[in-house]
Order: sequence, then structure tokens, then C-alpha cells
Amino acid sequence: MVAVSAPAGTLSQSPWRARVGEFLAVGGLTPFLFLIAWEMRSAYGFETTQYAWGFSFFYLAFVINDPHFAVTYFLFYREFKRRAFGDAFTPWQRVRYWISGVIAPIALLCWGVFALATKSAPALGLLIQLMFVLVGWHYVKQGFGVMITLAARRGVRFSPMERRTVLAHCLLGWAYAWASPFDPGREVEEKGVVYRTLTHPHGLLAITQLAFFASVVPLVIVLVRKRVREGRLPILTPLMAMLCSVWVWSIYSSANPIVVYALPALHSIQYLYFVWLISRNEGKEREGPPHFEMSAAVRVGVLAMSALGLGLVLFHIGPLALDDLFVPHKSAALQTDLGPTPYFAALYAFVNLHHYFMDWVIWRRDNPLTRYLVATS
Repeated sequence: MVAVSAPAGTLSQSPWRARVGEFLAVGGLTPFLFLIAWEMRSAYGFETTQYAWGFSFFYLAFVINDPHFAVTYFLFYREFKRRAFGDAFTPWQRVRYWISGVIAPIALLCWGVFALATKSAPALGLLIQLMFVLVGWHYVKQGFGVMITLAARRGVRFSPMERRTVLAHCLLGWAYAWASPFDPGREVEEKGVVYRTLTHPHGLLAITQLAFFASVVPLVIVLVRKRVREGRLPILTPLMAMLCSVWVWSIYSSANPIVVYALPALHSIQYLYFVWLISRNEGKEREGPPHFEMSAAVRVGVLAMSALGLGLVLFHIGPLALDDLFVPHKSAALQTDLGPTPYFAALYAFVNLHHYFMDWVIWRRDNPLTRYLVATS
């Protein structure tokens, strides 16, 4: 996400329903889901509740998780010529665009093709491990960006020093989450691919844990000083978004084995809320003169249906077709380290990693689209 500025009180006249909806969308649903899981577990038992949650969120992924990946392609590759060769971006942002939109996908594609062509489970396993390393970075950076942006929508601006303090807490949370628990190097299976994990250095867990908890102190100091200096500090929703992203969805993601099924969906809803803000506010601007384009509602609907369709192709139709075509004897493939669905594993890792790279460009102040994040029309 990107840090933006907005005039003070931009949300003061918003209906309470909009403020509550925003709170729930960016992380506020999390404590309610813990409560619901506890009640269901008390009423129906652990196994029944776990099955119900696993089943529900597996199918909800079709309309929440998968579109959250797919919509990034529509945001990123629109106006490709102007962004890659024209004046739509600043020079440094154009470099980012080329890295994320051309170099990174080609490199990831070559990596995946090499692993599949050579039937190398270790090579494909490294690609998957890279995905797992960066997913925590993606979660906490999104939490940081959401906090700064939502604060700006409330007229609260953070100085560069304050931003660095919040960001340091988030990134140290990512490091601690990745280091925990200690991994001595073990054989695991993911999407059918069997590989050996990279060994964590001894002492890494203790160092990252200490650094992360130490970062709480300057974070609290910054917020307290800001409250004393500026008076009222309306950042409950921004703080909830950041703390959920770092503490609940990343570090202590396995604290509740039932709620863990919902965490990717919660992260995706947070993401899709900002996509909705951009699409709706841009649509409201362009549906009138001098553009007279499609209405904001139609624009949002078209984007949603397009993301839903592309998500089906990327995570279901495409991988299924490739595995059926190139892995004809799936029963025999079960006996190999690549498993019966290696193309699904490779495409899954590719889309995740490319998603992180594209976000590196989309959610920055250099992207003109982000001005719609503070619009309240």
C-alpha cells in the first residue's frame, strides 16, 4: 500500500455504516471470527467446526482469494504502453514497472519451466519457498500501507520518522514470523511437490523475537507523542488494520487452528476494499463530463466479474488443463516428488510471487491511480 495525504476530517461526514464497513473490511472482522469459532467449537466440537470452516473458506476462495490475485493484473497492465514507454510514470517508477511487469515474470516463468522440464522437485521447491518467505513481507507491508492510507483519509499525517518507526515494527514482525518456529531443515509437501526446506540459522528465532518486541517501544512512543502533540487521534481503524496484518495474520497465524482457514480471505478482503475505493472513485470522476464513460457501478461490476473469471483460469481451469495434458498418468505421478499436479504448484507460486512484484508498483504515491484512495465522493 501507499502513503497518501488528505485534508483533515475527510471521513467526518461519512455515514456510520460506511465507517463500520471500512473497519470490518480492513481487519475488524478478525476478533469476531475468533468469537464465532469459539462458540461453534463449544457447541459442535473441534472436528465438526474445523471441517465446516475448511469447507466454507475453500469455496469462498473462488470469490475472494482468487479474484484478489487476478484483479492485480487488470490494475497493473492497463495502459501498458503509456506506463512502460510514455509519461504516465516518473522515471524511477517506470523502472519498477519494467522490473515487475516484464523482467520478474520472465524470470519466474523460466524458473518454473526449468523445474518442470527437468522434473526437479528441489528447483520447484525453492520457488515455493521463495513464495512463503515473501508472503509474510507482503502481508506486513500491506498492513503498513493500509494504516498510513486510512490515517491520511482521516486527516492524520505521519512524518518520515514516524513512518519509519511503524514500518520497522512491521518488517521485524515479518522476520519474526518467518523465523518461527525454528526449522532445522525437513522434508515437506506442498501442492503435491515434496522438497526439503532451508535450514534456519541457530539463534535466528531469538534474535528476531527480541528485535520485534523491542520495536513495540518506539511504536508506542511515537503514537503517544503524536496524541499529546496533535490532540484527538482518530486511528482506531488504521491501527486495527496494521495490528491484525502483523500480529494475527502473520506472527500468530496458527494461534487458532480454526480461524487460520479464514486468514487468507481476511487479507484478500482488506486488499479488495482498496481496489474498490480506486475503481469506485475513478468511476465517479469519469462517468460525468468531459469523459461520459460507464457509470461507477458498472465499472466496479465489470472489474469484479473480470477478476472472478481470471481467477478461475489462473487457479483452476488453467492448472487442471496443464496437469491433465502433461501429467497423463497421475497414479504413477503420485510416486514422484513432483506429485500429480506440478503445473498447478508452479502456476500457484508464479501468480503469488508476481502479485507481490506488481503490488510494489501499484500501491505507491508515484502511481496516479492512488489519488483515488483519498477521494470520498
